[in-house]
Amino acid sequence: QVQLVESGGGLVQAGGSLRLSCAASGSIFSPNTMGWYRRAPGKQRELVATITSGGVTNYADSVSGRFTISRDNAENTVYLQMNSLKPEDTAVYYCNYFNAIYYHNYWGQGTQVTVSS
Repeated sequence: QVQLVESGGGLVQAGGSLRLSCAASGSIFSPNTMGWYRRAPGKQRELVATITSGGVTNYADSVSGRFTISRDNAENTVYLQMNSLKPEDTAVYYCNYFNAIYYHNYWGQGTQVTVSS
């Protein structure tokens, strides 16, 4: 089992910044991939950004250049720095942990990000 605890969501004006954090605990094995996904009202959950335990990153086109994902492997924590936020970034953001070897796929409880225009 892996537990994921997210923090850092909130309300911000367009153009502002927020930083999300996700701390993982439990049966964590490397290599793994941690990332952020989001679900906007009335839409399906979509990928925002992922980062492997080796530091390889992947971003959705909609956030590339505005968001930065990073991780601290020693603390099993992943971060999402969100800059130049837009109202369309409003969503519940979910942290994900994935290990392909054991096929462990876990989700956090989600944190709300609201961007006002």
